[in-house]
Amino acid sequence: MTARANSLTERVTNSARDAGSTWSVPANELRVLLNALERLGYQIDTLIAAAGLSDTDLENPDARIPCEAYGALVSRAQQEHFTPNLALEFARLTPMGAYPLLDYLVLTSDTVEAGVRQLAHYFRLVGNPVVITLLEDGDPIRVELDAPAPFAVEYVTSLMVLHLRNETDGRFAAAGVSFQHKPDDLTEFARALGCPVHSTASWNGVSVPVDSWRLPLRRRDPVLRRVLESQANDILARLPARTGLALEVQRALTARVAGGDTRIDAIARQLAMSGRTLQRRLAAEGVSYQELLEDARKEAAGRYISESLLAIGEIAYLVGYSEPAPFHRAFKRWYGMTPDVFRQKQRERRRVGT
Repeated sequence: MTARANSLTERVTNSARDAGSTWSVPANELRVLLNALERLGYQIDTLIAAAGLSDTDLENPDARIPCEAYGALVSRAQQEHFTPNLALEFARLTPMGAYPLLDYLVLTSDTVEAGVRQLAHYFRLVGNPVVITLLEDGDPIRVELDAPAPFAVEYVTSLMVLHLRNETDGRFAAAGVSFQHKPDDLTEFARALGCPVHSTASWNGVSVPVDSWRLPLRRRDPVLRRVLESQANDILARLPARTGLALEVQRALTARVAGGDTRIDAIARQLAMSGRTLQRRLAAEGVSYQELLEDARKEAAGRYISESLLAIGEIAYLVGYSEPAPFHRAFKRWYGMTPDVFRQKQRERRRVGT
């Protein structure tokens, strides 16, 4: 393995380790990565096993994969066969629609500006902790990215430029791309993205000229966009407002609270740490595991009572209460009313709405 391969492997692995306890990615995102690796000639089964994963981990649409496993998979691929600018290659091989709801929220927008705003607003849908900030007080506009690892910065930046170029029939052109780190091959990045690429810069992201910012997108569709926004807003409303490790625990509990194993040791294993480490790190963020578990039970209970035909006793058992009485007390504390009254009010609200 070359020195550059060693450098990239260490960069991906160290970034994953640094963020691994507070960052996970949806299983769908890992499937997109694996599809790209397979097209690049890698043996997928070997990589999955090397990352400590199984096919079962990738089959659940709600599953999340710890960052360390993601990083281990990329690192193993680079050890077996070094591909310079691997994140750029992934972007080239990732079709529009790989992240269905987010991608279509962007491509049905009227202009590049509107599409990037959609991307910034709805990026939480994919669960990847990249924050997109727009600075529009000059020309070019700056689309800044804050991400936990250089690999994520390279991938999201490349994907943005390549897809916007395609969705404007080749008319979109970035003024430049900035990386705080140094990619493997700046010249190839510049050639692929069609603009200057600066390394060891003070920020990460894309500079967009005002002329490109105002370009129309070829598949703009306001009717479909409104439908997609309604769906996306409903999903965002259900996402927990937590950040950091607390957010990861909340997500894990949301997926497990209805009949799954919600013991702290089980969640800790999913996040690749010990139960004691999980407790300590949550305490440092000012929240306890029990608070997060109660939040997950509250959200699930309200949703099931509002939307399902299950008996209240069944819902109580489903969200972790062995007896109805403690569930009734908890529900009244959460919502200020009994489950029966809550269900009746939700039914009346739907009737009024129709």
